Amino acid sequence: MNGSIVHGIDADIARKLNKEIRDHFKKVKVQVEGDKVRVSSPSRDELQSVIHYLKEQDYGIPLQYVNYR
Repeated sequence: MNGSIVHGIDADIARKLNKEIRDHFKKVKVQVEGDKVRVSSPSRDELQSVIHYLKEQDYGIPLQYVNYR
């Protein structure tokens, strides 16, 4: 049984996430930081809406959500 461990988000998927988040949510800032995508907004409701939207999509990889507040 062989498998591979992937750490972080591929650059193509990160660009796709960035574009989709910016298209659907105008009040949030999206930054690609290496193998992570950081989304920030003054509104907690907007951030929760982004998480809900991303959970409904299929990017072929599992996404993790971390809150830095």
